[in-house]
Amino acid sequence: MATYRGHLSNCLLAAVAAVLLTFLLPPLVAGQPLGKFCDDSANYTANSTFQTNIQRLSTTLPKNISSSRTLFAKDSLGTVPDIVYALALCRGDSNASACAGCVATAFQDAQQLCPFNKDATVFYDPCALRFSNQNFLASTNGDRKFLILMNTQNVSAPAKVFDSAVGVLINATADYAATNSSKRFGTGEEGFDGSKIYGLAQCTPDMATTDCRSCLGSIIGMMPKYFSGKQGGRVLGLRCNYRYETYSFFNGVSLLQLPAAPLGVPPAPSPAPVNVTPPATTGTGAENTTGKVLAIALPIVIAILAAVVICFYLWKRKRERARKPSILDPTNPDDMQSIDSLIVSISILRAATDNFNESNKLGEGGFGVVYKGVLPSDQEIAVKRLSQSSRQGIEELKNELVLVAKLQHKNLVRLVGVCLEEHEKLLVYEYMPNKSLDTILFDSDRSSVLDWWKRLKIVNGIARGLQYLHEDSQLKIIHRDLKASNVLLDSEFNPKISDFGLARLFGNDQSQDVTNRVVGTYGYMAPEYAMRGHYSIKSDVFSFGVLILEIVTGRKNNVSDDS
Repeated sequence: MATYRGHLSNCLLAAVAAVLLTFLLPPLVAGQPLGKFCDDSANYTANSTFQTNIQRLSTTLPKNISSSRTLFAKDSLGTVPDIVYALALCRGDSNASACAGCVATAFQDAQQLCPFNKDATVFYDPCALRFSNQNFLASTNGDRKFLILMNTQNVSAPAKVFDSAVGVLINATADYAATNSSKRFGTGEEGFDGSKIYGLAQCTPDMATTDCRSCLGSIIGMMPKYFSGKQGGRVLGLRCNYRYETYSFFNGVSLLQLPAAPLGVPPAPSPAPVNVTPPATTGTGAENTTGKVLAIALPIVIAILAAVVICFYLWKRKRERARKPSILDPTNPDDMQSIDSLIVSISILRAATDNFNESNKLGEGGFGVVYKGVLPSDQEIAVKRLSQSSRQGIEELKNELVLVAKLQHKNLVRLVGVCLEEHEKLLVYEYMPNKSLDTILFDSDRSSVLDWWKRLKIVNGIARGLQYLHEDSQLKIIHRDLKASNVLLDSEFNPKISDFGLARLFGNDQSQDVTNRVVGTYGYMAPEYAMRGHYSIKSDVFSFGVLILEIVTGRKNNVSDDS
């Protein structure tokens, strides 16, 4: 029992420290990328001069931006053909150290998410970064690529009235950002139906007022198409961005405060630029002092009490889990939060696939149909549309969503988005031009494309992906269904492991588990798993061994029916 008491004591101390730090430190950190744009039209090689220039900029640009009052920096390094141009922008409510950390992280992630691409853009909540071999710094028109994210919850008020109120807020905030701020940054709030709507707009500080307002106007014009009646939405571009929500999501007080509009009357579409002065404080000095003390002390006391309750709950759950191996619960809201940024509306996917046109069909299986699509950002995608009678149940779907959203590796397929609207179950992945390995390997007419060097490259890539799942990631994952059809190939025949619907999470000290529901593909299953339900890292290694034999011989194993 002493062990558990020690854990509880440590937890309480950590919780109190965390609560106090919450009041002292800014909340903005890089976190997971919200999205990226990779241009593979020009590539560099490892240890090249171009890569060296990127690495040098990854050191200097974070320093430059942290010393910039506007949290903005751009620079170039090298000479043609190895010159690198880079631009970074942090959110106006960030601070210098958090901004520098976000940009440094962005440089690292961009090189992993867009391996060896000379042009890469990556977006985070606190910052955005682009580097390229093309000089885009002089132009403030942007590259017209935008990342569109939305809150899928609908408002209870009439959509048109809410949309109009949002339009007033965002346009007023855009006016403020373009005209009243050297940072080209603005935040605002507006009363609505007894609550509030919050908005943010920003441009790069090197843009002229008219250019900034024009850039914001072009993306605000996307609102009716993507965000009608939605509780929140955001459009991110390299040069300008905006966001609105029904909760406060930025630091500090709103720079712009608009009165509530009558619910029954749609407000005017766009107000003139607004000059804002902070409200004057009233009352005696003693009253103000008492109020300030209470305002500071009460939230801290409440937060500490909440932390104590949370710690007790975590301690109790830890003790219960000591008797039972830890597994991923896909229905847990905490786990599902990792996919919030991946939500895509059905309207976007219908437009991307031309309403799931037959001409865009890439393949079909027991789960449903896969379609090729193109997002508004010109990114090519593969949309997996699960049929109502799909063998991939909702639990497997959630499991795949949670796991793939948390995993980042160049040899694992990347989940671009998910849609669960209108009785649809849609998974959106990066598009793989060469489809799955089995479509080439077992096709006598196409298998000659896979020379020995390509086959070795595929084997090594799968091995690296498995090593990441088993040892290098923060999670320890057993795939349980590794086979040729679950290995996708990009344009350069780099392999990416896909389909994590049957995958399982292991605890750090866990070596094996057992199930009474054996699922997967016979012929790739380890004997102990197929016969007794025992699975471990060795199960994936066995499947990998079968896959290697198939890659070397070009022949399919005799037993490969899905279970």
